[in-house]
Amino acid sequence: MTVRIARLDHLIFTVRDIGEICTFYERVLGMEIKRFAGERMALHFGDQKINLHKAGAEFEPKAARPTPGSADLCLVLDGSFVQAVATLQSEKIELIEGPVERIGAVGSMQSIYFRHPDGNLIGV
Repeated sequence: MTVRIARLDHLIFTVRDIGEICTFYERVLGMEIKRFAGERMALHFGDQKINLHKAGAEFEPKAARPTPGSADLCLVLDGSFVQAVATLQSEKIELIEGPVERIGAVGSMQSIYFRHPDGNLIGV
């Protein structure tokens, strides 16, 4: 018998400044900011979310060594790739790499890479 996973529900970013991260993801990537369980914050997109923990005040249980800027995340774009690049350029967000072809969970895709304010690598 094995544990079988159906999909990703949420992941957690440990961040230095929750407000700055919320602004970035809302403005640049169109995610919806939602407050839950009192003062906790999450970034919603599709049927998933990214919960945010403030560095030094993480919610338990947590990773063994939660650290801002330690994540690599690849997201699937809903819309125009050209518009996504234009938005990043207009926000003065440096492209680290791309467009390049990569192999995602369901096959080949074009990707661009940039960093969010804490330095996490984001692929789209």
